[in-house]
Amino acid sequence: MEKVNRLAAENEVLIISKSSCCLCYAVSVLLRDLGVSPMVYELDQDPEGRDMEKALVRLQGCNTPPVPAVFIAGDLVGSTNELMSLHLSGDLNRMLKPYKAVQEN
Repeated sequence: MEKVNRLAAENEVLIISKSSCCLCYAVSVLLRDLGVSPMVYELDQDPEGRDMEKALVRLQGCNTPPVPAVFIAGDLVGSTNELMSLHLSGDLNRMLKPYKAVQEN
């Protein structure tokens, strides 16, 4: 859990991902299309990935696959469903505004 919290604190926008996950890729593309450059951390590339995955399951409080796990400003936003709901409501764009590469006028 400590590593997950540290990564979330160190990165403005973080996606904890698996390289073989198509939903992780879709979330990454969505965030890039919205103007941010998320840090993508691949669990399957880390020897501690299994432990981190278990920590994400505990953090999310469910037994569904824990990736993608999206953090904004150190806070867990959720996975694909939560992110898409925020996007459709317009709230995601507002949440990401401080982290966009080029600020909108």
